[in-house]
Amino acid sequence: MSNITASMVKDLREKTGAGMMDCKKALTENGGDMEAAVDWLRTKSLATAAKKATRVAAEGLIGVCAEGAKGAVVEVNSETDFVARNETFQAMVSDVARIALAQGGDVAAIAGATHADSGKTVESHISDLVSTIGENMSLRRASALSVGSGVVSSYIHNQAAAGLGRIGVLVALESDGDADKLAALGKQLAMHVAATNPLAVTPDDLEPEVVARERAILADQARESGKPEEIIEKMVEGRIRKFFEESVLSSQTFVIDGESKVADAVKAAEADIGAPVKIAGFVRYALGEGIEKEEQDFAAEVAATAAGG
Repeated sequence: MSNITASMVKDLREKTGAGMMDCKKALTENGGDMEAAVDWLRTKSLATAAKKATRVAAEGLIGVCAEGAKGAVVEVNSETDFVARNETFQAMVSDVARIALAQGGDVAAIAGATHADSGKTVESHISDLVSTIGENMSLRRASALSVGSGVVSSYIHNQAAAGLGRIGVLVALESDGDADKLAALGKQLAMHVAATNPLAVTPDDLEPEVVARERAILADQARESGKPEEIIEKMVEGRIRKFFEESVLSSQTFVIDGESKVADAVKAAEADIGAPVKIAGFVRYALGEGIEKEEQDFAAEVAATAAGG
């Protein structure tokens, strides 16, 4: 059996990023053959990642990247908030957001793109980090916005690092006006979207099923009053207008001044920007929304650990 030196272990660790003990074991198992040890670690990494992938990952970070007339937002999940504070994890999410800016919002395209530092696909790069950091991680979703003329502005709430946090927003504005002033307005609108979580830009942009469901609920509520159907219809119309005011971006009260409707605030800003402005779209990601988290008490977690679970 070949003598496994500390230098060999160090070289393998630098080549693969795997843990020191794993590198030593890989070299021992493969008689000191460096290339065979690399392959052994890759196989082990895949097996480890697959095992960890059964665990719920609802923490992590939202990453945004916006440049000029385009922007992208991604959600990369981890199991714990502790890992979200890890600089290696943060750097990876920032890289994924930049790749999304080039690839668009297609998760499969992002996952298959080459990560510049590792030379591997994004999917393989994340899989490697699962082994080195020790938690399940996944690229859950991504979106991108762009305009022909104008800007895409971004905002991060609960920021952990530049462009990274727990809520990420993109707002696309179409305009031929002053780009800097347009970007400043976009940032304010992105902050508003983070705070209010609207469903659409205008009432016409709402999914018909959403409006129909809301009408049905409001009609059932109104019928409990015992009023005639013609009165119920008027009640529903009044309440649906209230629904639009609360749920549609252009109709909401602008949180920045607390008085104007968003549509009016944008119209007022046009004079300073020097051209008409249109809100072309927005995306809002909140970390972990829609993920069912496992509930496990501390005693059960300790017991599982003690039992080797």
